[in-house]
Amino acid sequence: MTAPHLTGGLSRRSFLGFLAVGAGVVGVPSLLTACTSGAAGPAQGGATVSSGVLPTYVPVEYVKPDFPSVNGSTAGYASIPDELVTAFETPPGSGGAYTAMTPLWSAIPKTSGNPYFDAVSEAMGTTVEFQFSDGNTYGDKLAAVLASAKDVPDWVCVPTWNFPPRFAQAVDALFEDLTPYLSGDNVKKYKNLANIPTDAWRYGVFNDKLYGLPFPGELVHLATFYRADILAELGITEQPRDADEFIELAKELTDPGKKRWGSADQWITANMMFAVPPEKGWKLADDGSLVSRVESEEYRAALDWQARLYASGAVHPTAVADKPEEMKPLFEAGEILVVNDGVGGWHESLGRVLPSNPDFDPRPFDPIAHDGGTPRIWKGAPADMFSFLKKRDDKAQIEELLAAADFLASPFGTTEFQLVNFGLEGEHYEIDGDGLPRATDAAADDVAPSYIFLVDPPKVNAQVQYEGYVEAYCTWMAAASEYVEEPLFYGKQITEPSQFASLSTPFADLEKDIARGRKSLTDLDDAVATWRSSGGEELRAFYQGILDEQ
Repeated sequence: MTAPHLTGGLSRRSFLGFLAVGAGVVGVPSLLTACTSGAAGPAQGGATVSSGVLPTYVPVEYVKPDFPSVNGSTAGYASIPDELVTAFETPPGSGGAYTAMTPLWSAIPKTSGNPYFDAVSEAMGTTVEFQFSDGNTYGDKLAAVLASAKDVPDWVCVPTWNFPPRFAQAVDALFEDLTPYLSGDNVKKYKNLANIPTDAWRYGVFNDKLYGLPFPGELVHLATFYRADILAELGITEQPRDADEFIELAKELTDPGKKRWGSADQWITANMMFAVPPEKGWKLADDGSLVSRVESEEYRAALDWQARLYASGAVHPTAVADKPEEMKPLFEAGEILVVNDGVGGWHESLGRVLPSNPDFDPRPFDPIAHDGGTPRIWKGAPADMFSFLKKRDDKAQIEELLAAADFLASPFGTTEFQLVNFGLEGEHYEIDGDGLPRATDAAADDVAPSYIFLVDPPKVNAQVQYEGYVEAYCTWMAAASEYVEEPLFYGKQITEPSQFASLSTPFADLEKDIARGRKSLTDLDDAVATWRSSGGEELRAFYQGILDEQ
């Protein structure tokens, strides 16, 4: 990871992207790839959410967006406001001091005598003393801390992919039930927390009680990108309208003599085009029975299509050799013209390539249905991380921590947001002629992504330094929102019993082997039969029980 300060003066948290107030947590791969489809839940059971548990959604708009949200898509700002709005005339806190544990994917800054932390504490009226831990090994540290109640800080960030086993029991034993404070209209006491959409709160419910303060995600997480600049040079202006046209385009773009291939591995794209149920996901058959992802017709068809794409010769040899870490560099170099990526990768690639290639123009394809019909897009996880407040007898302290959370949830366009994300003007950043914050040298030492992992406002996109980018991003997602659907069990914290933990593991290798022609769909049939006899039917019964509770 890069340093967390405002690299080049343009980053809200450089590994999250400039004002990545809308791009999700870009640059932390686990948030956009490995973990978005496989977030763990708390217990061996479902997560029923009773009426009245979730906070009432009360939108607040401090600064009107140029590109409003559509069906939950990311709103966007084409420019930075000339004047920021102050959300809190006086500090909301009561002068308390509390400890907080969060991950950090960069060098740990000093916390004592740090003007950035001191300034936020003063403006908030509450001091948060951070205990940072390496983000790459955060799960191990978290498990150790949660094992002993006396070691648990007052405020703890828990990424969804770091939920330890039996987390539901830990939640009940260690953390404060926030239902009495935030459920229903109770949340209206905290205007910025009330501004967080309902779906983001839903994932913070455990045992039918609200515990988690969310780090909201985006409606659509993944896209298929193409090199619009190179396709224009080749005279190609039409996007593929179905799965067969996708392969034909990839073949047309491929010219090994010119070191140009039409495609990287497209397994993610295949899943999107064929609307395959999400990882470890399920669908309802016409007769109402549960069908696992690996049993589904969609999964089988996506595998067959991926194999046909590879057989066409349009896949870059490095992708055939299964080196996914090299796909972005090859795409940016123009050797691969179509890749799939997290939506945040769009802006990141602009920052890497535009300085040396001003014509570089990556664009996402419009959503594609395999048969040319209406696309189906599975709604992305509504929250990527949560934080929890340690259980305590003094409820006034809980209320102070929630007041601090309300401050930290101040959205884009407020002085509070500017302070939390950039630090002090004149010390940590200067405003340039374009109205953009430019980092000073002090930012590298003082400002770190920290408060954002306790709670964050809804995502917006204000990454304005590249002309036309915000509009392209927001209009693309707004159009895609028309096709978004909730997958079965959406918004429920579910952890499968431990005996099923490795049940689907063989399919990861099988997917690669079928794509590359080393195995066939007959092998898929054998694998599904083994899956059923090795616990798949019991797992189906487990999920049926959750479905029956709804």
